[in-house]
Amino acid sequence: MSEIVVQLEHVNIYQSGNLILQEVNFEVQKGEFVYLVGKTGTGKSSLLKTLYGEITLTEGQGKVVGFDLKEMDWKKLPFLRRNLGIVFQDFQLLTDRNVHENLRFVLKATGWQDEQLINQKINDVLAKVGLQNKGFKMTFEMSGGEQQRVDIARALLNSPKLILADEPTGSLDPETSDEIMQILFQIAKEDGTAIVMATHDFMVVNKFPSRTLTTEGGRLVAKA
Repeated sequence: MSEIVVQLEHVNIYQSGNLILQEVNFEVQKGEFVYLVGKTGTGKSSLLKTLYGEITLTEGQGKVVGFDLKEMDWKKLPFLRRNLGIVFQDFQLLTDRNVHENLRFVLKATGWQDEQLINQKINDVLAKVGLQNKGFKMTFEMSGGEQQRVDIARALLNSPKLILADEPTGSLDPETSDEIMQILFQIAKEDGTAIVMATHDFMVVNKFPSRTLTTEGGRLVAKA
């Protein structure tokens, strides 16, 4: 039987008291790549925020990597997020330290202590995104594509079952976007990591086809 990583049933998503998406029902299986497409302001980011616990689930049922979203509180949230990888459009890297130290900071913050294991893990994730031997570089010296690779490497540090990517190619040129998409698809295939990617870049969706869900009219609709 396939492992279900995300399961939402009859979920209504609110932001600042306004109903953004209603009657959301969807599942994501282990290793599956799912696009979330739709115009800006139709609820893509709100749905992702619900999945990683930034927006509280109040109506409907939701489970993400085995955690019940309705039972989420500030004590349980770090445990949920340790099982997730989050990739942002604006990278959110620490600019005052190099790549290695950016990644080490996350591992230390999530309870890693053995320096040998820390270094090994950092080398592993950098190799996965094609940045071997770039650990010494300061993040602000890197191109947008390289910074996005570091962001993906950071998302992989705790071997997540699910990666949530919010417009990861939004600020990249087409060639660099292709490279990032190839890395993401490879991670889904080789590691069995489920990926939910919000985007409004239909060129990317057409070039790398996969299951697509659309936010429109306050609903989440499966696209044929």
